[in-house]
Amino acid sequence: MSKANGNLKQAFGYLGMAVAGGLLALGLHDRFQPKGMAQTVGPASSIPTHYVSQPVDNTTSVAAPDFIAAASKSVDAVVHVTTEATVQQAPMYNFFWGYQQRPPQQVRGAGSGVIISDDGYIVTNNHVVEGADKIQVHLNDKRKFEATMIGRDPSTDIALIKVTGEQLPVLAFANSDDVKVGQWALAVGNPMNLTSTVTAGIVSALARNINILQYDPTRDVFPIESFIQTDAAVNPGNSGGALVNTNGDLIGINSAIASTTGSYTGYSFAVPSNIVSKVTHDLMEFGHVRRAYLGVTISDIDQDMAKNLDLKRLNGVYVKDVVPNGAAKKAGMQGGDVIVKVGTIPVNNVPELQGQISKFSPGDKVAITLLRKGNEMVKELTLLDRGGEDGSAPSAELTMPSLGADLAPATADELGALRIEGGVKVVRLSGGKLRSIGIKEGFIITKVDQQQVKAPKDIERAINNKQGGILIEGVYPNGKKAYYGLGM
Repeated sequence: MSKANGNLKQAFGYLGMAVAGGLLALGLHDRFQPKGMAQTVGPASSIPTHYVSQPVDNTTSVAAPDFIAAASKSVDAVVHVTTEATVQQAPMYNFFWGYQQRPPQQVRGAGSGVIISDDGYIVTNNHVVEGADKIQVHLNDKRKFEATMIGRDPSTDIALIKVTGEQLPVLAFANSDDVKVGQWALAVGNPMNLTSTVTAGIVSALARNINILQYDPTRDVFPIESFIQTDAAVNPGNSGGALVNTNGDLIGINSAIASTTGSYTGYSFAVPSNIVSKVTHDLMEFGHVRRAYLGVTISDIDQDMAKNLDLKRLNGVYVKDVVPNGAAKKAGMQGGDVIVKVGTIPVNNVPELQGQISKFSPGDKVAITLLRKGNEMVKELTLLDRGGEDGSAPSAELTMPSLGADLAPATADELGALRIEGGVKVVRLSGGKLRSIGIKEGFIITKVDQQQVKAPKDIERAINNKQGGILIEGVYPNGKKAYYGLGM
């Protein structure tokens, strides 16, 4: 074979290898091409091969949520609440005459409320009606009613008022334990006096504590914050309005916003309906809330605490200590226990635990699931009130609508600290006579018309059928004595 023939044969060999390599590459290309992608060959100047998506089949898309039915169902049961109050102004300094008392100032406020019974009971926020001398309720159909105060609960920022009416539109309570993060919610209220406004968003968090309610043991205020957080737009004036699900049922009472400006910036907070239902029921029946307590000091669990205390998990609520003679102590709970369930409901933090316990009354029995040194156990508790009672004994507290006050005997600790023999504590005030003459919550009445009083019934007997003025004497928790004249 000549040298030329050898070179030609070698060239054909290389050509065959090239063709085979190209066919192999094409086969691999087809094998690994993503499914659903079409190959398109562009012009010579373009990249030889690229992929484009196939058209989307819109026939299987999910329809957008429809809020029309929920809005229609709820808007008539959410009312506009307006208030008037008399506020004493601070003295004004005059260069020639010194400090001079200024006349009281009339202050107007506004918020929202939700009708929860067809005969006129309305739930709203405590901060909407606190201190009000006059409360008016405006319905969506333009009717207007004068409202009376039934009771307030500063610990949850819930209040109950009442109008005289029949067959009023109402909202039904939903079970707020069923609320899930991500579900749709509607806020219905009267922001900035824009009546009957509906906004929509999702539930963005549960059991949120924002430390907005103030702790004040002198007024028996022990805050309970376990808010539903949403991104439905809420502004001043929405307070006391409804947070509803897509069925139009009440899942919460809108109460607060997180903002640096005072206006909505993306986060709003509502008291869960289960707490609202318990509070309003108690206010309706007793005039005050019969609150149950576990009798423990507690804290959330973080990673450092879990490591230091050799805890095996981060969820649950750590029990620092148990109160002597409290419900937890009597059931055998101990410091170091970790509470993980109330009944069948898991609790992962303090707000969740407080929210669950707040649904119960003294005397109620509840199963608490806890971990002790890694072992799970269940304790059956009979919940008690702050005084260690189970609610079976009649309450010493007395509601006196004629005075706009809830009264209770002063405790032994209060009497000892103030060095007085007896007295009656003003536990709560509504828009009534005692508030109008300047008496504040926490005031302990020691005498009425110079007669010693030791129980609320003493005050009731002293004012019954009384004509003319009454002198009220007493002392505040800080030791300041005060005298008030009450006209009957």
